[in-house]
Amino acid sequence: MRLPLYAVLALSLAMPLGAGAQEQAGNREQPPQGQQQEARRPRPEARDAQALPPESVTRHSLQLPGRTLSFTATAGHLALTDQQGTPQAEIGFVAYTRDDADPVTRPVTFAVNGGPGASSAYLHLLAVGPWLLPMDGSTISPSAPPALVPNAETWLDFTDLVFIDPPGTGYSRVVGGDQVRERFYSVQGDIDGLAAFVMRWLKEKNRLTSPKFFVGESYGGFRGPLLAQKLQSDQGVGFSGLVLVSPVFDFDWLEQGTAGAPWTNAALLPSLAAAKLSRTGPVSRDALKEAEAYASGEYLVDLMRGLQDRQAVERVSRRVAELSGLDPELTRRLAGRVDMRTVQRELRRGSSEIVSAYDTNVAIADPNPTSQSSRFEDPVLDAMTAPLSSAIIHHLTHTLNYKAEGRYNLLNGSINGAWRWGGGRNGPENLDELRQALSLDGKLRVLVAHGFTDLVTPYYASQLLLNQLPELGPQTRVALSVYEGGHMFYSRQASRQAFKADVQRLFEEALQARAADNRD
Repeated sequence: MRLPLYAVLALSLAMPLGAGAQEQAGNREQPPQGQQQEARRPRPEARDAQALPPESVTRHSLQLPGRTLSFTATAGHLALTDQQGTPQAEIGFVAYTRDDADPVTRPVTFAVNGGPGASSAYLHLLAVGPWLLPMDGSTISPSAPPALVPNAETWLDFTDLVFIDPPGTGYSRVVGGDQVRERFYSVQGDIDGLAAFVMRWLKEKNRLTSPKFFVGESYGGFRGPLLAQKLQSDQGVGFSGLVLVSPVFDFDWLEQGTAGAPWTNAALLPSLAAAKLSRTGPVSRDALKEAEAYASGEYLVDLMRGLQDRQAVERVSRRVAELSGLDPELTRRLAGRVDMRTVQRELRRGSSEIVSAYDTNVAIADPNPTSQSSRFEDPVLDAMTAPLSSAIIHHLTHTLNYKAEGRYNLLNGSINGAWRWGGGRNGPENLDELRQALSLDGKLRVLVAHGFTDLVTPYYASQLLLNQLPELGPQTRVALSVYEGGHMFYSRQASRQAFKADVQRLFEEALQARAADNRD
């Protein structure tokens, strides 16, 4: 049966666009030393699987530029049960809490990645946690040493952190039967489980009075507004802020590209222009003003004229070649409508290189340069799988003393294949939930963060959709920031620094609004 395009797109967020990545099994203060487990095919969770270990609590002190962080790390899992008390799932987590802060007023941020089927290791070790796996550069090597270093850009400076692995990712698993698994592996069931986890953690750790925030990447960003509304309406918990990293807001909006919907091409074009600019210097929104204006102006109008208007086709073909740096003969053959897969191979055709769909600045040699078509691994997602898997396993085992048996699923493609996207003719979207959450809570702040050279979730798609939000009050409470780099722009140090500064500003604004509300 043919998958809807939104399912195929989501699979691209969890798996490379070429061959499927093999998911690999996943000191005290010592960095990991290249411990890597054998890659295997994902298998369903089993009732008789060896029990996960109890919580491991360790204390740490990190020397960072200008300060010392003393904190407690807790690695463990929470068991979710049904109304009869029967276990349904065991959800793994890692929490970092500052030792010198009052937990009553200290913010806490819940972090999830995407896929669906990705563990939280990406945000954990590449962006916001206290330790960092360096991944900056024009290439990523699978054999790179998975050695962690203190993360100068950790968010632990201003918030406690809870990294969540949804069922089937990390060491988390469904322990109920097939019906339970089907429920968790669905858009709404996934949100129900995450909401139950958040509420359970807050109650057990006595953090219900803490200001609460959320960060999610890719499909994790899609989860954000859904989770916020679910917690508001069902669990009695309100987020003060959402940080949505490289998110999708509307899968159906992207799906229509197969039918020639012009806005899908308009959404991608500024990222193609950014890919060209990034080869010779820095990229900024100011530098892309012309591309953005053309994309949602004349380009969109000419695309609407259709393929039978030869003058319109000639205009868009010529302009797309100028903005993107692609071969004019190629853009003319494609009538100015260029898809992501074509860009990956054609952007550097002259040097026989494949660029990553996640960041066009990262490239590998084309394994089939003389072939009309090529099957290839993604230079970002595939290449980082081995070092990141090894790093998170070693970190959990040695630094955090959490010695779980069995497989660590960094990226579980079988979950995506089993995912239930909902009924009806429309793909899932979260803009309605975002509007509702913002409308209900006039203090809620949202930061949407993208990388310029990401083709999987192009930043201008979010811009065009966020433009449709009403004002919802006198203050602007939704911001879009775009950084050098791609889908995981935070792997670049400069972008990670700028991202942290923007997030810290959001926290400060949200906490000031909360304080003003308390004074009133």
